[in-house]
Amino acid sequence: MADPDLRTMIDASASLASISAHLDALAPEARVREANALPGRVQARLWEIAADAAPIELEHFVPAARGSMAPVHHPGRNTILCPSYFQRFEKRFVKPEREDGRLFGYNASNAWFVHPGYFVAYRTAGHDLWAPRGGVVIDYHLVPDAPVPEGWPKVVPNSVGLQKLVYHRTRDFMRRVSNHVSIGRASREDEGGDQELDYWFTLCRAD
Repeated sequence: MADPDLRTMIDASASLASISAHLDALAPEARVREANALPGRVQARLWEIAADAAPIELEHFVPAARGSMAPVHHPGRNTILCPSYFQRFEKRFVKPEREDGRLFGYNASNAWFVHPGYFVAYRTAGHDLWAPRGGVVIDYHLVPDAPVPEGWPKVVPNSVGLQKLVYHRTRDFMRRVSNHVSIGRASREDEGGDQELDYWFTLCRAD
């Protein structure tokens, strides 16, 4: 009998340790395929399972050995209600020059009509309300304030253009699933405060 795939394991309420070991054992192409094949309800369940993980670190997104201004791509799939083609995207991360403690990044999306959605990622340690959600927050309230790699899109705030409908006043909280895979959940800040949204997404680092 063939080994179960990731979706089958989540539906069977497998432990995080079992899920992580399964993903770590896959070839890179299979890992990306399984991680980004999960529909919304399954991603929501994986988010809850990943609450048992140690807090994710910035080094998950850009490994420590990676130099500054050297992008790392994380193919992903979100659960926004739209055709599956538009659910596919990549978050691209980079270490800024001559500093630690944060990453710059943007979303490379099949939704070409929406601007890239720049962000700054940093640890949630010290934020009492944020830390239980995940060890790293991807913050769209902020955009890079220093150079980004050559060839990346122009940096624009998320308060302008069609991207305002997607990224404005939002943050993504991240949890670790395996050595390459993470899962995020979006939140939005409005007059009522910071509200968790029923939108999740998976990422799989491409080494």
